[in-house]
Amino acid sequence: MVRSAIKLFLLLLFLGYMMLWFMMPTKLCFDHWLPKIRAKTKSTYFGQQGSTMLIYTFPILFIATLGCIYLHLGKKHGDHNVEGRVPTSKLKQPVMVKGPLGIVSWMELSFLTMFVVLLAWSTTSYLNGMFTHIDQMASRSGLLVWEAKLEMSGLTLGLVGNICLAFLFFPVTRGSSVLRLIGLSSEASIKYHIWVGHIAMTIFTAHGLCYLVFWAKTEQLSQVLKWGKIEVSNMAGEIGLVCGLGMWATCLPQIRRKMFELFYYTHHLYILFIVFFVFHVGFSYACIMLPGFYLFLIDRYLRFLQSQQRVSLVAARILPCQTVELNFCKSPEVNHSPRSIIFVNVPAISKLQWHPFTITSNSNMDTDKLSMVVKSEGRWSSDLYHKLSSPLPMDGFQVSIEGPYGPPASTHLLRHDILVLLSGGSGITPFISIIRELLFKASSGSSTRIPHILLICAFKKSIDLAMLELILPVSGTTVDISSLQLQIEAYVTREKGADEDNHKPLRTVWFKPDAIDAPVSAILGPNSWLCLGLIISSSFVMFLLLIAILSRYHNSNMVYASSATAGFYMLFMCLAIAMTTNATFLWNKKQNRKRLRQIRNMDTPPVWFNNGDRELESLPYQSLLQATNVHYGERPDLKKILFECKESSVGVIASGPREMRQEVAAICSSGLADNLQFESISFTW
Repeated sequence: MVRSAIKLFLLLLFLGYMMLWFMMPTKLCFDHWLPKIRAKTKSTYFGQQGSTMLIYTFPILFIATLGCIYLHLGKKHGDHNVEGRVPTSKLKQPVMVKGPLGIVSWMELSFLTMFVVLLAWSTTSYLNGMFTHIDQMASRSGLLVWEAKLEMSGLTLGLVGNICLAFLFFPVTRGSSVLRLIGLSSEASIKYHIWVGHIAMTIFTAHGLCYLVFWAKTEQLSQVLKWGKIEVSNMAGEIGLVCGLGMWATCLPQIRRKMFELFYYTHHLYILFIVFFVFHVGFSYACIMLPGFYLFLIDRYLRFLQSQQRVSLVAARILPCQTVELNFCKSPEVNHSPRSIIFVNVPAISKLQWHPFTITSNSNMDTDKLSMVVKSEGRWSSDLYHKLSSPLPMDGFQVSIEGPYGPPASTHLLRHDILVLLSGGSGITPFISIIRELLFKASSGSSTRIPHILLICAFKKSIDLAMLELILPVSGTTVDISSLQLQIEAYVTREKGADEDNHKPLRTVWFKPDAIDAPVSAILGPNSWLCLGLIISSSFVMFLLLIAILSRYHNSNMVYASSATAGFYMLFMCLAIAMTTNATFLWNKKQNRKRLRQIRNMDTPPVWFNNGDRELESLPYQSLLQATNVHYGERPDLKKILFECKESSVGVIASGPREMRQEVAAICSSGLADNLQFESISFTW
């Protein structure tokens, strides 16, 4: 009942916040609501930004904090979705398959349409209000009417662009309680960040061009170098726009896919972009976009703290198909759902590069282990494979990670009669964790009906079939794969028959534990959501106190320029976040120190990896062979396979190359089979 009440309150608060965005450009809001709110919230301590933070910043931070409490209660008391059969949701079916937006469902298209409507409504409302007395304004300023309209159009574009900026950082906040509340994961939300980013940069570029043309036509090009002490700083806006254009140019698909490192490093210009944006408009108006960026800063600093810890890499299993499985020690309180990912850094290869990989272990089966699979497909992964497969002995291997991050829950997998998993190449890795999760449920004696699993996987060469062995839990796990209704159809596309030379056993490489290595653990401990809520609320209170102190001196003793004041406020925000986050992090680290010391002193390999090289005659391996059919020299007929599924509810999950996922999405959205519910995994390595 408490969680239901919190959820209802959060929903009402969010709807009110969204209504505010629709009312913001109206005359009613400008002439009546805002003046009254500012008059009642006028304070010596918070200045002009006091009312703006109350209207735009406080509601979202309050939602994020209360959402952390809601999620903590769900984790404490067991947050399980309904596991019964449910009708196929048409809103989640793909409506657009090919195009610049990628695979888009009806629900995503609906929300995108509403966002575009918000931008169009705001644009027309602002222009309508500004053009009402444009003739009188032009005559007073000595401008032609079209010149005055051009200036007002540029201002309108800037105001509308700020709406995009307010929503830009929410999708890339990986540990966000806001995303979790609406059932999204950060990796699934990346495309929303891309959409909003493209719209924002289009609008901001048009905003800058309008003013450049206006200044050129009115012989005011000196305005380009203006850095006002009180008013808008033009030069700061131009520097921010140049930074934004640099990011925009390198994020184009043609550049991002071929030169990812250029895209990655250039994207760090977002720091300068935001700083000069605040200098451009002033901190008071920047509070409109502050909530999303504030939550992003907290999440980014937490990720930085976690990345500074070395984790304990216990063993690596080397597969003959130039693939390696890394196995880390994990604290038992770290629970991750199937298809979760972690970001990995190996300083021996690159100190700056972080690469995301799918977690293949299951937190129910493997309470003290976390595994991931890396296939040698690029320079970084090839270097990793060659280092680990080297015959030279290795005492240790330094690795740092961020995460794990993943979808909120996995119970939706149980809502179907049959689960069709379609993969290409290394796209099979997310399905390993899914199959292990369902295998655990089938072996635990649960009364829940487990769906039949049909795994369709395509490989280029027969040597890649070794990846199927990773489906089996490692030795020491007492589960029987025969308890799962599993059918595997493997396709080898570039070979006509089996190559006997490819049947090589897996090889395990052990690493000696290092005293400074720690198991993979939650950065904020077992009560991570509660600690995150504490950080958000306490840092914001500290931020307000620092603002109050500066505002008091600003009004009594010293006078600061607008950009200097904005600089102080940004510094205070960073200090408040760093201090509260560090305090919470150190407190959790102290609480876990005794448990970590016990794991570090482990002198023998963990039980889950005793006899880690599997015997080919073992019963689980024979059960896997019986469930597997291998087809050589052909590709899977996806349309035929999917249409042969006659069950009332069929869940279809595709992972791998974009072309394959688009083909599956097109089949599911064709309308010829209403029982298919499609889901795409595009964030796969």
